[in-house]
Amino acid sequence: MKALLIIPPERFRDEEYLQTKEELEEAHIGTVTASKYPAVSIGMLGGKVTPGMTLDHVDLTAYDAVVFIGGGGSVVYFNNPQALDIARKADAAGKVVAAICIAPSILANAGVLNGKRATASASEADNLRAKGAEYTGELVTIDGRIVTGIGPKASKEFGKAVAKALGK
Repeated sequence: MKALLIIPPERFRDEEYLQTKEELEEAHIGTVTASKYPAVSIGMLGGKVTPGMTLDHVDLTAYDAVVFIGGGGSVVYFNNPQALDIARKADAAGKVVAAICIAPSILANAGVLNGKRATASASEADNLRAKGAEYTGELVTIDGRIVTGIGPKASKEFGKAVAKALGK
Protein backbone atom coordinates (compact mmCIF):
# COMPACT_ATOMS: atom_id res chain seq x y z
CA MET A 1 0.00 0.00 0.00
CA LYS A 2 1.10 3.54 -0.71
CA ALA A 3 -0.04 6.96 0.46
CA LEU A 4 0.62 10.27 -1.26
CA LEU A 5 1.32 13.08 1.22
CA ILE A 6 0.73 16.53 -0.27
CA ILE A 7 2.47 19.40 1.50
CA PRO A 8 2.38 23.11 0.73
CA PRO A 9 5.57 24.59 -0.75
CA GLU A 10 6.11 26.54 2.49
CA ARG A 11 4.71 26.77 6.03
CA PHE A 12 3.42 23.20 6.36
CA ARG A 13 2.93 21.93 9.94
CA ASP A 14 6.03 19.86 10.64
CA GLU A 15 4.37 17.57 13.18
CA GLU A 16 1.35 16.92 10.95
CA TYR A 17 3.67 15.78 8.18
CA LEU A 18 6.26 13.91 10.26
CA GLN A 19 3.91 12.16 12.70
CA THR A 20 1.42 11.19 9.99
CA LYS A 21 4.25 9.81 7.82
CA GLU A 22 5.67 7.94 10.81
CA GLU A 23 2.33 6.33 11.70
CA LEU A 24 1.74 5.26 8.09
CA GLU A 25 5.22 3.79 7.74
CA GLU A 26 4.86 1.94 11.07
CA ALA A 27 1.73 0.37 9.56
CA HIS A 28 3.83 -0.71 6.53
CA ILE A 29 2.26 1.85 4.20
CA GLY A 30 4.78 3.41 1.84
CA THR A 31 4.73 7.19 1.50
CA VAL A 32 5.60 9.60 -1.28
CA THR A 33 5.57 13.37 -0.80
CA ALA A 34 4.34 15.81 -3.43
CA SER A 35 4.09 19.59 -3.54
CA LYS A 36 3.26 22.38 -5.95
CA TYR A 37 6.96 22.98 -6.69
CA PRO A 38 10.02 20.67 -6.70
CA ALA A 39 12.03 22.94 -4.38
CA VAL A 40 12.60 22.19 -0.70
CA SER A 41 9.50 22.93 1.38
CA ILE A 42 10.08 24.58 4.75
CA GLY A 43 7.76 23.84 7.64
CA MET A 44 6.40 26.31 10.16
CA LEU A 45 8.84 24.91 12.75
CA GLY A 46 11.79 24.91 10.32
CA GLY A 47 11.65 21.33 9.03
CA LYS A 48 12.84 20.83 5.46
CA VAL A 49 11.30 18.35 3.04
CA THR A 50 12.23 17.78 -0.58
CA PRO A 51 9.12 16.54 -2.39
CA GLY A 52 9.48 13.43 -4.51
CA MET A 53 7.28 14.96 -7.21
CA THR A 54 5.15 17.92 -8.16
CA LEU A 55 1.35 17.84 -8.35
CA ASP A 56 1.40 17.78 -12.14
CA HIS A 57 3.26 14.44 -12.05
CA VAL A 58 0.89 12.64 -9.67
CA ASP A 59 -0.42 9.32 -11.02
CA LEU A 60 -3.29 8.45 -8.69
CA THR A 61 -3.31 4.82 -9.81
CA ALA A 62 -0.08 4.36 -7.82
CA TYR A 63 -1.67 5.29 -4.46
CA ASP A 64 -4.27 3.92 -2.07
CA ALA A 65 -4.59 7.17 -0.15
CA VAL A 66 -4.12 10.89 -0.69
CA VAL A 67 -3.33 12.97 2.40
CA PHE A 68 -3.28 16.79 2.45
CA ILE A 69 -1.05 18.16 5.22
CA GLY A 70 -2.02 21.45 6.83
CA GLY A 71 -0.24 24.51 8.08
CA GLY A 72 -0.66 28.12 7.03
CA GLY A 73 0.86 27.46 3.61
CA SER A 74 -1.86 25.00 2.60
CA VAL A 75 -4.15 27.91 1.65
CA VAL A 76 -2.23 27.78 -1.64
CA TYR A 77 -4.30 24.69 -2.47
CA PHE A 78 -7.75 25.98 -1.43
CA ASN A 79 -8.57 26.96 -5.02
CA ASN A 80 -5.70 25.29 -6.87
CA PRO A 81 -7.17 23.36 -9.84
CA GLN A 82 -4.57 20.56 -9.62
CA ALA A 83 -5.08 19.99 -5.88
CA LEU A 84 -8.87 20.08 -6.17
CA ASP A 85 -8.72 17.70 -9.14
CA ILE A 86 -6.50 15.26 -7.22
CA ALA A 87 -8.96 15.28 -4.30
CA ARG A 88 -11.98 14.75 -6.58
CA LYS A 89 -10.36 11.99 -8.65
CA ALA A 90 -9.03 10.15 -5.57
CA ASP A 91 -12.50 10.23 -4.05
CA ALA A 92 -14.16 9.10 -7.28
CA ALA A 93 -11.66 6.22 -7.53
CA GLY A 94 -12.61 5.01 -4.04
CA LYS A 95 -9.30 5.88 -2.41
CA VAL A 96 -8.85 7.05 1.16
CA VAL A 97 -8.85 10.85 1.09
CA ALA A 98 -7.56 12.67 4.15
CA ALA A 99 -6.68 16.18 5.34
CA ILE A 100 -5.64 17.79 8.61
CA CYS A 101 -5.64 21.29 10.17
CA ILE A 102 -6.89 23.84 7.60
CA ALA A 103 -6.38 21.40 4.70
CA PRO A 104 -9.90 19.89 5.02
CA SER A 105 -11.03 23.09 3.26
CA ILE A 106 -9.27 21.72 0.17
CA LEU A 107 -11.54 18.66 0.35
CA ALA A 108 -14.58 20.84 1.06
CA ASN A 109 -13.80 23.13 -1.89
CA ALA A 110 -13.39 20.05 -4.11
CA GLY A 111 -16.88 18.86 -3.10
CA VAL A 112 -15.51 15.76 -1.37
CA LEU A 113 -17.00 16.59 2.05
CA ASN A 114 -20.57 17.23 0.88
CA GLY A 115 -22.82 15.05 3.08
CA LYS A 116 -19.86 13.83 5.17
CA ARG A 117 -18.90 14.25 8.82
CA ALA A 118 -15.58 16.09 9.06
CA THR A 119 -13.34 18.08 11.35
CA ALA A 120 -10.70 20.76 10.80
CA SER A 121 -9.14 23.71 12.54
CA ALA A 122 -11.99 25.82 13.96
CA SER A 123 -11.12 28.57 11.45
CA GLU A 124 -12.42 26.28 8.67
CA ALA A 125 -15.68 25.18 10.32
CA ASP A 126 -17.87 27.68 8.46
CA ASN A 127 -16.35 26.77 5.08
CA LEU A 128 -16.85 23.05 5.69
CA ARG A 129 -20.49 23.64 6.67
CA ALA A 130 -21.03 25.92 3.64
CA LYS A 131 -19.78 23.09 1.40
CA GLY A 132 -22.21 20.55 2.90
CA ALA A 133 -20.12 18.90 5.60
CA GLU A 134 -21.27 18.21 9.14
CA TYR A 135 -18.48 19.83 11.18
CA THR A 136 -17.72 17.70 14.28
CA GLY A 137 -14.91 19.60 16.02
CA GLU A 138 -13.43 16.21 17.02
CA LEU A 139 -9.67 15.60 17.06
CA VAL A 140 -10.10 13.10 14.22
CA THR A 141 -13.23 12.22 12.26
CA ILE A 142 -13.58 9.18 10.02
CA ASP A 143 -16.52 9.00 7.62
CA GLY A 144 -16.05 5.97 5.41
CA ARG A 145 -12.93 6.61 3.33
CA ILE A 146 -12.71 10.28 4.39
CA VAL A 147 -10.39 11.07 7.30
CA THR A 148 -10.01 14.57 8.73
CA GLY A 149 -8.01 15.93 11.67
CA ILE A 150 -8.23 19.14 13.66
CA GLY A 151 -4.55 20.09 13.77
CA PRO A 152 -1.08 19.35 15.17
CA LYS A 153 -2.29 17.86 18.46
CA ALA A 154 -4.18 15.22 16.45
CA SER A 155 -1.27 14.28 14.17
CA LYS A 156 -0.51 10.81 15.60
CA GLU A 157 -4.18 9.84 15.85
CA PHE A 158 -4.77 11.20 12.36
CA GLY A 159 -1.96 9.03 10.95
CA LYS A 160 -3.37 5.99 12.77
CA ALA A 161 -6.85 6.75 11.41
CA VAL A 162 -5.57 6.95 7.83
CA ALA A 163 -3.84 3.58 8.34
CA LYS A 164 -7.06 2.16 9.81
CA ALA A 165 -9.08 3.44 6.84
CA LEU A 166 -6.60 1.57 4.62
CA GLY A 167 -7.27 -1.62 6.59
CA LYS A 168 -3.99 -1.57 8.54
